[in-house]
This record gives sequence, C-alpha cells and structure tokens, in this order.
Amino acid sequence: MFFRRKRKPPPPKRESKVSVPDDFWVKCPKCESIVSNLDLTKTARVCPKCGYHFRMGAYEYAKLLFDNGIEREIGANLVSADPLSFPGYGEKMEKYRKLYGLKDSSVAGMGRIYGRRVVGFFTDFAFLGGSMGSVFGEKFYRAAHEAKVKRLPLIAVLFSGGGARMHEGIFSLMQMVKTTVGVIELEERGVPYITILGDPTMGGVMASFAALGDVIIAEPGALIGFAGPRVIKQTIGQDLPPGFQRSEFQLEHGQVDMVIDRREMKRTVARLLDMMTSGLK
Repeated sequence: MFFRRKRKPPPPKRESKVSVPDDFWVKCPKCESIVSNLDLTKTARVCPKCGYHFRMGAYEYAKLLFDNGIEREIGANLVSADPLSFPGYGEKMEKYRKLYGLKDSSVAGMGRIYGRRVVGFFTDFAFLGGSMGSVFGEKFYRAAHEAKVKRLPLIAVLFSGGGARMHEGIFSLMQMVKTTVGVIELEERGVPYITILGDPTMGGVMASFAALGDVIIAEPGALIGFAGPRVIKQTIGQDLPPGFQRSEFQLEHGQVDMVIDRREMKRTVARLLDMMTSGLK
C-alpha cells in the first residue's frame, strides 16, 4: 500500500524592500517642509510651498537658462595647479573632481536663449564653495574674450561663497583684477553683460566682476555682499537690520537692479537682451 506524501504549500512571497536613496528627501530651510528631490527637479529647485530657492549646480543651471545647455565649453580642460604646495590641496581637488564631475568651481561655454547665441559663465557652490582660483579667473576671462570678439552677450550666474581661494594665495587674488579687466573690455566693445546672483554671492567674487553687470539680477533670498553678516556684527558690535544683505535688502538699497524668481529667469534675461542688443552689430 502506497501513501502519497502531501506537498508543503510554498512559502509566502516576501515583499522586496524598495531602497530609498539617502538624498531622496530634503527639508526646506525656510518652511521646513519635506520635499522630494524629484519634485524639486520639476520646479527648478524652488520649494513648491514657500518659494525658497535651493542652490543649483553649474551644469544644472545652464540647462535651465539655455535652450540646450552648454553647446561648446570654454576652457574645459583647465586644471588648477598647486603653486604654494598647500598641504592637502591637490588631494582635495582630485576628490571634488571625482565627486562632482567638474574640473574646478566654474564652467564657461556657448549656448542659446530662445535661439539667441550667448556666452555663459556658471559657478558651482558645491565645489569648494564656488571659490575663485586661477582657473576660475582664466575661464571667466576667456568667456569675456569670446563674447567680445564675437559680439555676443555674456551672462554670469554665480553661487560663490568662498571668495578668493586661500590655497593659491596671491594667484587667487589676482583673479579679481583679471575678471574685472574682462568686463572692462566688454564695456569698451559695447557688449552686454548680465550677472545673476544666487545664494550666496560673497567675498572677492562680489567685490569684482559680479558687481559690474550692466544689469544685476538677484534670486530671492540670496545672501549678497563682501563680508558676511556674522563677521560684520562681530566687528561693529551691533545688531543688523532684518534681512541684512539678502537680495531684497540689496534691491531696496540700490545694490541690485531686480529680484527675479528662478522660474522666470530665462524669460526675463531674454527680454533684457532684446532691449540691450537692438543696436548691436
């Protein structure tokens, strides 16, 4: 007599866990809402609840402002040297290059805004605070020279809180002069130059070419100035006015020409270029 062994029912299927990247959710510093990075990509990295402007990378902003991003990069292979043999500087630069896919803290290149050819210069705060080194200044000067020779408007989009990079000493400080010379040459040629100041735009960047735009646009809530509010407060020993050095404060005191929401930036720049290039040949 044979007995058929009963088969055990198959074990219940375990639901696979969906892993969520650590940076999937971000907390808005202004309204403290929890927002997904996916949603922020749809709103140009502007908080959909309160309008807070998160920082953007150089290539990311170029895609927002230009029709097809940067079409031809200027000075793409330039790499900063280590003229002072500053301890750890070379290793730090190599780390940031691998981490962010950038050679330095700035990107320059050709692009189009609604079909109009322009030259762009973009800084990236993630790379050493968007600080100004020898490559930074050289890229800006080359971009300004390209704009001058080809009679194309130059647009600089800045997220720079580090000022001149201490790792390169006087070579960094010299870039304040080099970038200013580039702007002067544009002015002599009658080529429009627009600066867009993001959060933050400080130090040597603001003390040179950032403050020299024919039109200076600021993003809402951006910190703009030379020394920061904490340094100023400690120096003078007094409380500062509410919103001190923020873009709205700077607009009220005549330091910038307009404060524009990032989502309207491309259309605003296009209208300005229509007015500024009507007689440019």
